Amino acid sequence: MARRTKEDAIATRNSLIDAAEQVFREKGVSRASLCDIAQAAGATRGAIYWHFKDKVDLFNAMMDRVTLPLEQGCGEFETSTCLDPVQRLRAVMELVLRSVAQEDRTRRVFEIALYKVEYVSELAGVRDRHVAASDAFAQRLARDFDLAAQGLGVLLPMTPSEAAVSLLALFDGLIRSWILGDGAFDLVRVGVVGVDAFLRGLGLPVSAPAGLD
Repeated sequence: MARRTKEDAIATRNSLIDAAEQVFREKGVSRASLCDIAQAAGATRGAIYWHFKDKVDLFNAMMDRVTLPLEQGCGEFETSTCLDPVQRLRAVMELVLRSVAQEDRTRRVFEIALYKVEYVSELAGVRDRHVAASDAFAQRLARDFDLAAQGLGVLLPMTPSEAAVSLLALFDGLIRSWILGDGAFDLVRVGVVGVDAFLRGLGLPVSAPAGLD
């Protein structure tokens, strides 16, 4: 009986987070009320307060359920066994693009974190999370650009750090535009072609197919 009660509590908590995700996406975080969320979940405000301290606590629980695209990319860089830095970079970026395009929850929450929340007061941590992920991802890109240039004897037209920031801007911009345009273009195809064109512009080879080992 106790186990069933615990399972019910977990199911209720998850349904409230699902409802919050839906309402935040439709109304924006600042305009969404706990009454709206409770109604969407078929629950009461009391049920929300049983599981969450307030709307910010509920918002943070929603954010904690997902790994943002650049956070995922950092993890893939660290776990990849590919020894070729150019191919590792291409493979990681393609994997992240596919994840964004195919994983509905990740896409919805990322959309909320980008366009449906103000980075002020208790929600300023969302901006900090974006910045931390961007900085970490750029560092890994810069590392691979440096390794590729040294290994291939290529003189890059910019520093590895500058190349990393530039490619990150292209990559992040594509994802944001795709989300804002509600999937108006093929994110994976355009992203892969765009990344490869950028790498060729740096004088790096991209003939071999991308792929994580």
